[in-house]
Amino acid sequence: MITRSGTRPASKGPAETFTGDVRVQPLFDAENDAAYTGAYVTFQPGARSAWHLHPAGQRLVVVEGLGRTQQWDGPVEELRTGDVVWCPPGVKHWHGASPTEAMTHLALTGVRDGQGVEWLEKVTDEQYNG
Repeated sequence: MITRSGTRPASKGPAETFTGDVRVQPLFDAENDAAYTGAYVTFQPGARSAWHLHPAGQRLVVVEGLGRTQQWDGPVEELRTGDVVWCPPGVKHWHGASPTEAMTHLALTGVRDGQGVEWLEKVTDEQYNG
């Protein structure tokens, strides 16, 4: 089965779960034999997700730009094109662009019991800036 590029509409990241200008391009849904979804997520400078966790984990592949990520109580880490991030199941974290450069990542998100993400509170400017 082939899903042609551009056949699934992109959407703006909802203000409840993102800060700033974010575009989500879904690529595929979870299947019985492959319990993970795929999407390109593009964050404009300064944009980021809210704190969240994944019941079955998530792998991010930075495909373009400069970004940031942080686990709860950990340091803010810089992300560059080609970097791969593993977000283990149940670990509270966020990710987004740098203050000055956009970032796009491929998100491969595990799904457990029909759920891929649990959204939490927004990341404050103080947390984002480390």
